Amino acid sequence: MSQTAPPQDPAVVAVIGAGPAGLMAAEVLSEAGVQVVIHERMASAGRKLLMAGRGGLNLTHSEPLETFLSRYREAEGWIRNPIGAFSPGDLAAWAEGLGQEVFTGSSGRVFPRAMKASPLLRAWLARLSGRGVSLVTRSEWRGWTTEGELAFADGTVQKPDATVLALGGASWPRLGSDGQWVSLLTERGLDVAPLQPANVGFNVVWTPEFVARFAGQPLKAIAVSCGDQTVRGEALVAAYGLEGGAIYALSAELRAAFARDGQADVRIDLRPDASVSKLTARLSSTPRGSQSLSNHLRKVAGLSPVAISLMREATGGPLPDQPTSLAGLIKAVPVRLLGPRGLDRAISTAGGVTLEQLDRNLMIRDLPGVFAAGEMLDWEAPTGGYLLQGCLATGAAAGRGVIDWLGRD
Repeated sequence: MSQTAPPQDPAVVAVIGAGPAGLMAAEVLSEAGVQVVIHERMASAGRKLLMAGRGGLNLTHSEPLETFLSRYREAEGWIRNPIGAFSPGDLAAWAEGLGQEVFTGSSGRVFPRAMKASPLLRAWLARLSGRGVSLVTRSEWRGWTTEGELAFADGTVQKPDATVLALGGASWPRLGSDGQWVSLLTERGLDVAPLQPANVGFNVVWTPEFVARFAGQPLKAIAVSCGDQTVRGEALVAAYGLEGGAIYALSAELRAAFARDGQADVRIDLRPDASVSKLTARLSSTPRGSQSLSNHLRKVAGLSPVAISLMREATGGPLPDQPTSLAGLIKAVPVRLLGPRGLDRAISTAGGVTLEQLDRNLMIRDLPGVFAAGEMLDWEAPTGGYLLQGCLATGAAAGRGVIDWLGRD
């Protein structure tokens, strides 16, 4: 059981960070009648949320809950309770409560009809303001004073009844989350797993001709494998290498391969729904005649020009003309990745405050009255709605934890 702070009225809670997790903690607290002050180091709230909205703002995913939870990998058991209490269905209902109608796409992903974040964020901030939540921008938290007060860069201090830390990871630092909080917590003796890029692109040495023709082209309906892990989805050829959902979902395996070998080899299945034998039979039964091999592969195997050229990149020369060899290459195009892009180009961060240091209410055990939520915790998830769901769910859980700590209903 959590300890309970001496009751004070009105209770004041400081939330450090105005991203999705911090705003959701403020939402839960303000709904319970708690006075909330949000401190944000940037000039405005929700900057990374707005960036996510440029791609349509994937709120969550509609797949079965057990499948959904499995996307959180090693943190599946830990995050089960926060997401159980604020599920994908709850998130969709919450968005619609802000006047943002949602829909489920053909992939199962859930989006607002507006396909952007700004209307949702405006409505959210307006509701918080109407509940008396104060948002203090350009307010950079610098840790604690010797008396245990929150210290800020402008010299002000605050002694709230409880604090929610929602400081994000270290990806896209220009949007506000730069990871500087790590030293503030390690100085207090907390264990912070090293912050590493997750959901990030990887460098590949392409030929100049391939880059000139195909940079920015998608590889659709593929499967990417690293070791014994395989992920289906899409990837995007970039001038520097490869990015996209199927690559992002293998971030942990790829990081492990780089730590072990200094490089990572992936295999790309360009036709995951067709077996080698089926492809061989198709290629064997349809004469190529006078047409080029590229046209033959396009018509018979259904491959796009970028997929065919990727096969050529892998062989470093002409493609094999034998059906069996071609089919085998289609099913497993080898690509060597030479390293991830930096944290400043990652969509999200792996690492953070280790979960063992949190109680069931997300309070840091060695810092009574201090709660943590969102991306600054040591969990990761692929893109596809899982990141935002995790941040919002842990923010709500931290808010409920504070209410329990304060002894409030």
